[in-house]
Amino acid sequence: MSIYDFQASISASEIVKMDVFKGKVMLIVNTASECALTPQFEGLEFVNQRYIDQGLCIIGFPCNQFGQQDPASDDNIKAFCKKNYGVSFPVFSKIDVNGPNAHPLFNYLKAQARGFLWSQRIKWNFTKFLIDHEGRVVKRYAPMTKPSKLIEDIETLLEKIN
Repeated sequence: MSIYDFQASISASEIVKMDVFKGKVMLIVNTASECALTPQFEGLEFVNQRYIDQGLCIIGFPCNQFGQQDPASDDNIKAFCKKNYGVSFPVFSKIDVNGPNAHPLFNYLKAQARGFLWSQRIKWNFTKFLIDHEGRVVKRYAPMTKPSKLIEDIETLLEKIN
């Protein structure tokens, strides 16, 4: 099993297989539009613009499980991200990241890179997972970790493909 075995909805009518990202370094993030950490979209977009041409792909997955901080429709969430933070990276359809309805992709990510005290559970919005160009989950970052703090790890992985 690898990350490339999963797929997710990017809209009501379109499913994307993760294998379209083969050969790229991925940063997968569970997001929320009404969270105190929502300004991280700005940092994520900065990192995206800085490294997209070198092979980085940031992927956002809105989630409403933490304080009901992403209650809007998928289209409204995407419009909010674009208007307020200039987000140009893919923002998929809203999902659950914990519990019985957790998306299989996130179950896989959580099993591959556990959190604090080896917990698989995602604690809050903006948990980040860094995946190398061969589809291996390299590291999990806490919600409070700013995107700028990931640059060194991202650059290390990008050097392996460039």
